[in-house]
Amino acid sequence: MILMVVIFLLLLFWENELNEKGEGPTMEQLHVDYPQSDIPIRYCNHMVLQRVIRGPDNTCKKEHVFIHERPRNINKVCTSSKKRICQNHSSILCYQSMTKFKMTVCGLIGGTRYPACRYSVSSIKGFIMVTCDDMGPVSLQRYVE
Repeated sequence: MILMVVIFLLLLFWENELNEKGEGPTMEQLHVDYPQSDIPIRYCNHMVLQRVIRGPDNTCKKEHVFIHERPRNINKVCTSSKKRICQNHSSILCYQSMTKFKMTVCGLIGGTRYPACRYSVSSIKGFIMVTCDDMGPVSLQRYVE
């Protein structure tokens, strides 16, 4: 129990250090879990806490997606010929994967403030849509089953 508290405090400290430097977590840190973590019970609840995934003002995110694919395959999405203007953005391009990836979709079922968020788990295969820069994927915009 004490070890869990220490790990939680270290994660909070590490996350605050990133924010002070003006850097946020990368798409890989937020969304990639490859190979998929071997967490048989409460996968989403565990991963959201471990990765410190939360909305603005410490709110619980309504949905979060973990992609179970090799990072190099996710990076290849930025060279996809399937690109279009992202929804809700006037000029930013989204790139869609050419193949379906295994994913876990975490849907909020309880709680409003982080860390007291509870999630359901749905395993799916779908295409991902990401924004990219010169270094690779920047953000996961959505998925399409």
